[in-house]
Amino acid sequence: MQEKITKNNHNLILENRKSLSISGITDVDSFDERAICLYTELGELTIQGRELHIDSMSVETGNMTITGDIWAIVYGDKDRKGPISALGRLFR
Repeated sequence: MQEKITKNNHNLILENRKSLSISGITDVDSFDERAICLYTELGELTIQGRELHIDSMSVETGNMTITGDIWAIVYGDKDRKGPISALGRLFR
């Protein structure tokens, strides 16, 4: 019997550069008021800005809502969908 693997879609909705809704999140690497680094179904994603705040996050659905003054949304490595080990960080 073959198992069906379902992947969440990855979507971004940015409203007035103040509110960002994201789906398809697999893990959060780090966050502070200037940057939120996370992993999505499509790889690394970094949100940069000022006074950033994670309003809501669901581990079950992979959805997140961020508010603040959003300056940049930057995608990184498409193949990295989760955090790397401490040894991997040394050679990055």
